[in-house]
Amino acid sequence: MTTSDDSKFAFPKMDRREFLSTTAAMTVVAGVSMPQLAFGADKVVKIGFLAPLTGDVAAWGKPGYDGCLIWADWVNAAGGVKVGGDAYKVEFVAYDNEYDPAKARAGATKLIKEDGVKFVMMLGGDTWPGVEKIAAKEGMLFSTLLPSDLTPETKTLLAPCEVHPIYNVTGVEWMAEQFPDLKKAVICAQDDALGKPSVATYLAAFEAAGIDVVDDPLFFDPATTDFAPVMTKLLASKPDILCLDTCYADYVHPLCEQAFQQGFKGKIISCTMDFYQKVIEKTSQEFMEGVIFQFPDFDDPALNDAKVNFQKPNEFYAEYAKRYGESEWGAVSWEYASIMDLWADGASKAGSVEPGDVLEAMKAGGKGKHAFGTADWWGTELFGIDNALVGDWPVVVIEGGKAKIKGFKSIPAWWAKHSDLMVKHFKALGQMYNQR
Repeated sequence: MTTSDDSKFAFPKMDRREFLSTTAAMTVVAGVSMPQLAFGADKVVKIGFLAPLTGDVAAWGKPGYDGCLIWADWVNAAGGVKVGGDAYKVEFVAYDNEYDPAKARAGATKLIKEDGVKFVMMLGGDTWPGVEKIAAKEGMLFSTLLPSDLTPETKTLLAPCEVHPIYNVTGVEWMAEQFPDLKKAVICAQDDALGKPSVATYLAAFEAAGIDVVDDPLFFDPATTDFAPVMTKLLASKPDILCLDTCYADYVHPLCEQAFQQGFKGKIISCTMDFYQKVIEKTSQEFMEGVIFQFPDFDDPALNDAKVNFQKPNEFYAEYAKRYGESEWGAVSWEYASIMDLWADGASKAGSVEPGDVLEAMKAGGKGKHAFGTADWWGTELFGIDNALVGDWPVVVIEGGKAKIKGFKSIPAWWAKHSDLMVKHFKALGQMYNQR
């Protein structure tokens, strides 16, 4: 799949000068007039989108691709990405890996060898091992939403947006500050490459907050479809806190339904709560009141803070809702587009779209313009390489049936105080880079 005819998409209604001074494209077209940015016949850069577009994990792929189409339309309409003296139109080439390592390997080969992409974005996780050798052999720049994919050997792999699962400490830290009487937690997760490092992170965060995890984390088979027994076991110890870890949407929804049906009255905390409106419909607004998670809706006014680097977040959300429906907004709807901001800025600084040049430019100075503020390239202590962009992350709470940002918490500040706990729990679950 590639981007479609741009003319059929609605362009955001704003003054041309305002758009050129504020849109994501400005990091790459600033100071250049529109006539100078006319596309040459061969000035197209192709970007690979290698993620699950169908299947159980599609909620963390397809919405991100949809967001990228908006990004491309806006940037291309503003003249494209300025690289040296040229302007490049951006074209996305998508390949559905269905969250399967073998299909990811086939997709990476096609995107690089046949389509000639200069950068490949992935969800990562279980699919990264299928691609790792190809990335190294070809010297191709890849991105992942999961820093737990990083090792000292993954030199061309960046985690420039989502710092999963490390940001989960911020939700626990905020919860402990706001609700100090909550002291007993239980955790569940699917037994896979997303669930395990996330469980380690929550265990570290709960220990740092003085919250007791009363039972061993419950790892369920990813093939599970009946979540009634899972929830019955979780609630047997009468916890104050029900932690749903980084469960896929197809698990979070039935888990919440079961918690509702089995009468849970405590606090729910989860990494994601994709399509939470649908969960409210299946439970109740009262039941979902106060649920804590990590991913905001981008119509949130808190995202208009000057430190936020994602340009025009409210307008982006409105365009996304117009094209795909507000209920389809999820955790990754903005993330891949945010990564494209960083890539475009790197290509502009490098004066090149070649993977090695862009990688060097993106990491220059050890800092980057993360969506939620300036952040550090970090990770050696936990991942063996400083290829994760880590800074502040929002804490989100459902109030009155709507996700609201309650504040931004610093991941580096938490790490400075509690890194020993994180390393301890990562080691216990075999998730350190030298164990995987």
